[in-house]
Amino acid sequence: MNERILEHDNQVVRRFFALDTQTYKDGALNLKTKELLGLVASLVLRCDDCISYHIAQCRDAGVNRDEFFEAFSVGLVVGGSIVIPHLRRAVDFLDRLETASA
Repeated sequence: MNERILEHDNQVVRRFFALDTQTYKDGALNLKTKELLGLVASLVLRCDDCISYHIAQCRDAGVNRDEFFEAFSVGLVVGGSIVIPHLRRAVDFLDRLETASA
């Protein structure tokens, strides 16, 4: 879908996508840490699509199950009990990713 969006000549959209790409590159913080930060922010914001995206990116960056659950706990503490339904869907998505790669 990103390719379809970027086919249109819209500088605002292109620049925002470029900013997103640049943000997640290794720097003072490595990619793995940045993806975990994105996951926690997505949990707190309660964006299921964002949560799934960051879980997949975290897996690609080498995040293990214990690290996921520590990040989940941060999101839960910061976001409160309203995060619980999103946490359930996050764990379900993680389980499905792990099963598919096994």
